[in-house]
Amino acid sequence: MPPNPIADKYGSFFNLAREHQVIFYYMGYFSQHIVAAMADAVKLQLEVTGVAGPTRRKLFSCFIEMAQNIVHYSADALTSPTQREGEVRHGSVCIRRESDGSFLLLCANPVESRIAEELRGKLEALRSMTLDEIKQAYRKTLREETPEGSKGAGIGLLTVARDAREPLQFDFDAADAAGGAPVFYLKAAI
Repeated sequence: MPPNPIADKYGSFFNLAREHQVIFYYMGYFSQHIVAAMADAVKLQLEVTGVAGPTRRKLFSCFIEMAQNIVHYSADALTSPTQREGEVRHGSVCIRRESDGSFLLLCANPVESRIAEELRGKLEALRSMTLDEIKQAYRKTLREETPEGSKGAGIGLLTVARDAREPLQFDFDAADAAGGAPVFYLKAAI
């Protein structure tokens, strides 16, 4: 049998995804239309595989928030950084099933250095809060005006933290020497 260069090149990626029970993975450019299409696929897959209603709602909600954050804040944009509608930005999102039946949501995207510092502060504060404190902050944020510079209601990270079963985990790759933006990684266990 002749060698199969396609399987040699991409088989390891496919097998790794299957080994880690990846049920959804996308890396590329995100827009509102792409997020809507991905949301339909994720929702259907969770329904068909029999994921319980409360878990399905939390997964779906967190998936949407992570994807929206990429659309609004990724430093790798095809559209103008000042454009507020029709944004198209680069990142990745992954949903995987754990051996105990729980799920992990992961996302990654480059961010401007100043946004990285803001995110670090917000996420460190969230990690130290109890679930009741997160819920209280969520309700308070809903009553307030949209924060300056925010492209949403300012509740995305609070939503993910509220729905996660443990404190959010995050990390940043340092900006590279060529001036590339740091990459932000976020992980939520549902």
